Amino acid sequence: MTVTIDDIRAAAETLAGRVVHTPTLVSRTLSEITGAEVAIKFENLQFTGSFKDRGALVKLLSLSQAERRAGVIAMSAGNHAQGVAYHAGQLGIPATIVMPRFTPFVKVRQTRRFGARIELVGQTIDESGAHARAIAEREGLTFVHPYDDEAIIAGQGTAALEMLAERPDLEVLVFPIGGGGLIAGAAIAAHAVKPEIEIYGVEVELYASMTNALKGLPQVAGGQTAADGIAVKTAGERTRAIVARHVKEILLVGETDIERAVMLYLEVEKTVAEGAGAAALAGVLAHGDRFAGRKVGVCLSGGNLDSRLLAQIIMRGLMREHRVIQLRVEIDDRPGALATVAQLIADRGGNIIEVYHQRMFADVPVKSADLDLVVETRDAAHVDEIVSHIEAAGFRARRLATTSV
Repeated sequence: MTVTIDDIRAAAETLAGRVVHTPTLVSRTLSEITGAEVAIKFENLQFTGSFKDRGALVKLLSLSQAERRAGVIAMSAGNHAQGVAYHAGQLGIPATIVMPRFTPFVKVRQTRRFGARIELVGQTIDESGAHARAIAEREGLTFVHPYDDEAIIAGQGTAALEMLAERPDLEVLVFPIGGGGLIAGAAIAAHAVKPEIEIYGVEVELYASMTNALKGLPQVAGGQTAADGIAVKTAGERTRAIVARHVKEILLVGETDIERAVMLYLEVEKTVAEGAGAAALAGVLAHGDRFAGRKVGVCLSGGNLDSRLLAQIIMRGLMREHRVIQLRVEIDDRPGALATVAQLIADRGGNIIEVYHQRMFADVPVKSADLDLVVETRDAAHVDEIVSHIEAAGFRARRLATTSV
């Protein structure tokens, strides 16, 4: 069986009034930054925070009464879990979700809140999947695959139908790729509506599973990524065939690209994108030559970002953009020296956040001290201005390295 445009249109009718018809809006600022006309599909506005609501509901509504009574089981790092748990609860279907142990707490908490039975098993989605299938076999549950399922693919494809209905002039669509369910459904829908449109996928470098599968390379993936929602080690069989036929190119992005995209969504669009949700924009930013001057639809696929991770991304972004810096200033260990340095920084509009007074280290002269300061600044030029002002007053000052961010 293969998914057709008729399946996706039927899915759209099924979903009407049951999931959010999210907007597709042009971002003037992101268009200026990228050199393309960027229209964003805000799937983070779905009730459970991601596009996964679509496929999950279509799949659950396709089950027989006997299957509904027995219950369903799914494996997921978070968004599929929430989609299945929420809609199963609404339909009165018992749901069990197997999640990897590393799953962000916010996603575990939300899934449990929707009434699902949660089991945290395995270090990867694949390990969780094996455990879920064993439970399904033992308890007679229907296994709801997160991406390699016709009903799931058809449901996800409705996002592209909505994008092109609102923005029929789009020339390119860009979607993140984990297992491939979203981009597979979206590509089928988009090419049926507008055959000449180009479809691009985006994977993180650590999990280039679809890229490797299409090139016949070993499925080698792993490592820590901010885009945990697309950290999939094995691309889907069904989705792989669709991607090979419909997707023009898969772009790879690094962790810094993902973090930058999350920051831009937050600062420019005033919206939260999780790492996977920001991947499509990261691809446009990192591979701008492919999109310059074109009308590009970008899917912000989800916004379920752990608040602690968001805080880290914000701070790293501020440091990367020279808006928070670390300075080391050598002073005489005498009363008033700290106040003098603080005043010099204030004179040039810097704001001191933290101060560490280092005087006990062996490499610091006994009558001297090092001031390590964390300072808020405007940009790199402002940093240079502050450092020059401190040095003009007779102090030695240098920036501490922040290359790790």
